[in-house]
Amino acid sequence: MTLANRSLVTIDDLSNREIEALFSLADEMSESMSEQSNVCQGKILASLFFEPSTRTRLSFETAMHRLGGRVISAVDIGATSLAKGESIADMARVVGSYADIIVIRHPWEGAAKIVADYAGVPVINAGDGGHQHPTQTLCDLYTIKKERQTIKGLRIALWGDLKYGRTIHSLIFALARFGATVLFHPAPGLEVPNHVIEKLATEYGGELKRYQAPDQAVKGELFPLDAIYITPISPHQLAMIPDISIQVELKTGVDALYVTRPQKERFATAEEEQDLNKHYPVVDKKLLKQKEFKKTLVLHPLPRVDELAYELDADPRSMYFKQAARGVPIRMALIALLLGSKEVSLPKEADSFAQKIDYLPYTRDYGVRCPNPRCASVQETESKYIKPEFKIVRREPLTLRCIYCEHGFEPRYIASSDWHEGRLDTKKYHSADSHWIKKIKPENLIIFNSESEAEAHGFKPSSYAKKHHGGNDDKGKRGKKR
Repeated sequence: MTLANRSLVTIDDLSNREIEALFSLADEMSESMSEQSNVCQGKILASLFFEPSTRTRLSFETAMHRLGGRVISAVDIGATSLAKGESIADMARVVGSYADIIVIRHPWEGAAKIVADYAGVPVINAGDGGHQHPTQTLCDLYTIKKERQTIKGLRIALWGDLKYGRTIHSLIFALARFGATVLFHPAPGLEVPNHVIEKLATEYGGELKRYQAPDQAVKGELFPLDAIYITPISPHQLAMIPDISIQVELKTGVDALYVTRPQKERFATAEEEQDLNKHYPVVDKKLLKQKEFKKTLVLHPLPRVDELAYELDADPRSMYFKQAARGVPIRMALIALLLGSKEVSLPKEADSFAQKIDYLPYTRDYGVRCPNPRCASVQETESKYIKPEFKIVRREPLTLRCIYCEHGFEPRYIASSDWHEGRLDTKKYHSADSHWIKKIKPENLIIFNSESEAEAHGFKPSSYAKKHHGGNDDKGKRGKKR
């Protein structure tokens, strides 16, 4: 198998078989570290870290040095031409002409995809805002598999900031693909974003259930759950009775607890004012004394703040420092594969519960834009040259997913580019939840997020725009007469 000239922007860019093969190469390299110094000799890695990092940045740079390559770096946006208004795409073209491979961390969600689209060399996403962090997920999966020999059928609890934790978002999809049952325990107000839940429910099989503890549950027993993803390999009878299934899953114990810190740097002002840290759950010896956690591995991507007690460092169940150390061989294997310096044979078909869905694309120069303010595609420097691009993940209700940040949303208005006989009096826009969504052909579909967007392009409201989204009566009557 060769991964030469490919990029890793999201965990979906690697198949289960490719991940298994990468793990095998990481094992091989970790056992003969001194013999790897010629693997990438003469190659240059560009290390672009525009957010703080210790483990990820240093493990990537260490990995390249151990492979015999060299590193060039930029660690402060203020010291680059990005501070002068240069676009990410232009930066990517230039850096791609200097280096053989690029690793980038950036606060904008989707920035890594832009770099991958324009650099002309392999690109690795080292974290793009609250979107994904796929190489951390590789370290997480690798650690779980090393300690438990498998991921399939395990019960993995995700703990803490599930809203802004990019490591969480990558890990959710990977665990589902490898057949794990996922228990969600968010801090209050930091639940998994709807667009992540939507993708999980649509594309990964199994059952995703919101959870309410039974009335007879003892206060303080276990920990309160927000939701549970039940793997497709669970017995059918249990999957049909979700509350019973959840109780059975919990009584058999939690195999791994994945803890994350509050990502305060991404909190909105309202969240800061609510002081979400006040009720943030803590993992300590008292929690791990519960019978369900007797054999639980404790993982954390680090850095930690107050959510993980220092008293657990000496506990043999604590894996977080092993996770960090294993980042070097994992990233060595990845770099070598993407540069084509190593090839590996694929294992036999690995189990994957992801459903390959060919969504219809949606791209237009005007109209709807990603509503996520953190998306790279809507930033002033990038929107000059990037066309908004989405996947139509559902027609009823109409739901789009941005290809850059993967944010999902339901736009408000639609129109057709095939308006009748080209007459202005038939150039109308309608509510996205009206019957017109069935009538307009995909190739003619135009999508708007607001009335002003539609009217700026010469469209007038139909009666369906008023009926479904509360436009004023006069506007609805005008639309109906026309």
